[in-house]
Amino acid sequence: MINVLFVCTGNSCRSQMAEGWLRALGGGRYGADSAGIEAHGQNTRTIAIMAEAGVDISAQTSKLLTDRHLQRADRVVTVCGHADETCPMLPPGTRKEHWPIEDPARAESGEQAILAVFRTTRDEIRRRVADLVERLDA
Repeated sequence: MINVLFVCTGNSCRSQMAEGWLRALGGGRYGADSAGIEAHGQNTRTIAIMAEAGVDISAQTSKLLTDRHLQRADRVVTVCGHADETCPMLPPGTRKEHWPIEDPARAESGEQAILAVFRTTRDEIRRRVADLVERLDA
């Protein structure tokens, strides 16, 4: 089984979405995990907008990136510039790719506008994870 680790700054939004999408789209063929350079706790909007799409991530937890995460990972996907720049050295053979995705938690204005940003991010991450699954299946 190929294990994929999604890494972002706080492991509260983007990496949580990616982990949930890989679990949903990967059909159990891949190990999915996420962690952050810091652990900020799950963003409640992230849980809500993923549930709208039929993916329950409420049991996932916000985790601090450790050497154990990196040792288990066959592929590391950073989903923000900070994580890409500060990601520790990966073990030999571990593949890394970077997805530059804006942080929806930085959105401002009314609640509906903020949720629209979260939904846009969710849909972008779904497309990227679907592409990753297609490449891993090839």
